[in-house]
Amino acid sequence: QERLVESGGGLVQPGGSLRISCTASGFTFSLYAMSWYRQAPGKERELVARITDVHTTNYADSVKGRFTISRDNTKNTVSMQMDSLKPEDTAVYYCNAYRYYFRDYDYWGQGTQVTVSS
Repeated sequence: QERLVESGGGLVQPGGSLRISCTASGFTFSLYAMSWYRQAPGKERELVARITDVHTTNYADSVKGRFTISRDNTKNTVSMQMDSLKPEDTAVYYCNAYRYYFRDYDYWGQGTQVTVSS
């Protein structure tokens, strides 16, 4: 069964750093684009960063230069290093796996809370 498990969230002060990770199982990880989304209270879920199966990356404008997404296909993990964190980065961060092969294959993790506060 397909599964995504996030880890590494927590409380950090403004300007600090945090690394969150997502471990996948139950599907061929290397064939999927992996993304991080986030959802703050009262707001819609938004795409933060994506890394494709060929390691092309793209980022939301709000995190460019501060966040870095990476993947390790040998460990079935995707991570995101978050630096220079701001209070507006506070949200639940969700891991997503997506592939289109005759139909959509779309999997989500349960989310991990990131809180940026002094």
